[in-house]
Amino acid sequence: MSPARLPHPSARPPAFSLPEFRASLGMFATGVTIVSARDADGQLVGLTASSFNSVSLDPPLVLWSLAHTASSMAAFETGRHYAISILAADQQALAERFAQRGADRWAGVAFTDGANGAPLIDGAAATFECFNRSRYTEGDHMIFVGEVERCAHRAGASPLLYHGGRFYAEHPL
Repeated sequence: MSPARLPHPSARPPAFSLPEFRASLGMFATGVTIVSARDADGQLVGLTASSFNSVSLDPPLVLWSLAHTASSMAAFETGRHYAISILAADQQALAERFAQRGADRWAGVAFTDGANGAPLIDGAAATFECFNRSRYTEGDHMIFVGEVERCAHRAGASPLLYHGGRFYAEHPL
């Protein structure tokens, strides 16, 4: 089923620049995740994502999005399972590493294979093992909706935050 699209009332371009839009979006503080999976050959793939959100409690659904140009798009688009690890406050270096292009993201990273093979980052504040339930193309991204099959959290863990283009171990006042 395709998402319902309403016609835009006008064909005028936006009244703002892309940098202004990006800066405005940066005012929304988010948690930081690593979304991970194995590709068709069993190789590890993963990336830093702050576009994570809950969708539904019943059934348990979450979403995240990925740029069409991402090198890992094929693995996530065709794969059946992936994991989402919400990073803890002391995992900023992992967030930065998994956001870099061309980096050996998995070198020395401690992880545990989930029930369906998707890697769960050790020490994360929370983890979700998801079935790749649906995908929607919108703009320059694909939105992934995952049905959560397993989840866990580390009691007392503080999450890593991202706000205004910077990482924080606690929210800036």
